[in-house]
Amino acid sequence: QVQLVESGGGLVQPGGSLRLSCAASGRTFSDYSMGWFRQAPGKEREFVAAISSVISSTYYASSVKGRFTISRDNAKNTVYLQMNSLKPEDTAVYYCAFRYSIVVVTTSDDYDYWGQGTQVTVSS
Repeated sequence: QVQLVESGGGLVQPGGSLRLSCAASGRTFSDYSMGWFRQAPGKEREFVAAISSVISSTYYASSVKGRFTISRDNAKNTVYLQMNSLKPEDTAVYYCAFRYSIVVVTTSDDYDYWGQGTQVTVSS
């Protein structure tokens, strides 16, 4: 079992920044990948970004590329999502996900564990 705990969500004005954190604990081992997804009201969950724990591999959704940065701290089994230049359309519940593979993927069905989600609201 793997437990994921997200933090860092909140209310921010358009153009502002937030940093989300996701700490993994339990049977994480050393080779895995983690991703961020988001779900806005009335919409399906969508991929945001993902990173491998071992190889230098990251991937971003086109809607966030250049504004969001995913990074990791392997010693802490923690993944971060730095979100800059936030827009109202970034408003959603953001979920962290864990996968027992170093291959970065964008499909939610390919992830093994999920966090409880953290709300991000971008509004003036």
